[in-house]
Amino acid sequence: MGFGALPLVTAAIVGVLAGLGAFTFGYGEGASYLSNNPASCANCHVMQGHYDSWVKSSHKNVATCNDCHLSHHPVGKWLVKADNGFFHSLAFTMGGFHEPIRIKPRNSRVTQNACLHCHSDFVHSMLPEQPGGDMLSCVHCHSDVGHALRR
Repeated sequence: MGFGALPLVTAAIVGVLAGLGAFTFGYGEGASYLSNNPASCANCHVMQGHYDSWVKSSHKNVATCNDCHLSHHPVGKWLVKADNGFFHSLAFTMGGFHEPIRIKPRNSRVTQNACLHCHSDFVHSMLPEQPGGDMLSCVHCHSDVGHALRR
């Protein structure tokens, strides 16, 4: 292969990857995940139970999936959304996920921060004295608040 073929091979690889990405984004209804509509989370069958339990929850009328599962910081929100989008797509495409799906530790921290953000008036006295100090997770005691009847 001559030196002049390298740009052609590179362009072909980039084209195949871009085409595969575009197809996957379209097939997986990727644009719907950029919205704030909780029904978009149920696009994937493994999320249907979580969506159904949210519909029955006490938070249904006050919080969407994004309110609890994304950062409240404008940049952090899109970083978490991109991180989750990539790893969810990878897991669902390759089949590498636990069923029922479980929250990962980094996403548990995002959810904990969302609880503290929305309920700061009530929980400020329960926060650790040192930033980053030990604290029970809110969902440890309130596991059915966002997803009723799911334990």
